[in-house]
Amino acid sequence: MKTVITMVAALALGAPTVMLTGDKALVIPSADITAHATEMIPQARPTGSAGDFIARYGNLALEISVRTASGVGELHNNFDDLMIVQEGSATLVTGGSLVDPKPGADGEVRGTSVAGGELKPIGVGDVVIVPAGVPHQILLARGTVYKSLVAKIKEH
Repeated sequence: MKTVITMVAALALGAPTVMLTGDKALVIPSADITAHATEMIPQARPTGSAGDFIARYGNLALEISVRTASGVGELHNNFDDLMIVQEGSATLVTGGSLVDPKPGADGEVRGTSVAGGELKPIGVGDVVIVPAGVPHQILLARGTVYKSLVAKIKEH
């Protein structure tokens, strides 16, 4: 119970990520996730996106992601992404190749976009799984606010 209270307080105050250990379970109320994501919108507006990791456990990191503009092309060599759309709609581009790729830390690669990928519409309630090594990009219509939960699952 103490961990849940700490987690709720962390969401409300924008505090650091909760680290889970052992056999503990964590329940994050949907109202807390919604409220925290809504508070992140002003932070997302200047750059087009904001993210906040809210829990970590072993090879799993859970992030709240808010977008107000299309993202860049991404490829994660060491992480699978599991996304659950909470608000808004977008077009997911997967496959193809990154345009102007730039490698980063921990196998992360970013590019200006994804060329030659498959376009898939996504919306509230949809679950998206992007395996490690697959180029992907989120495209938004102008004026859209897109919120999702993103589980980053590190490959061993």
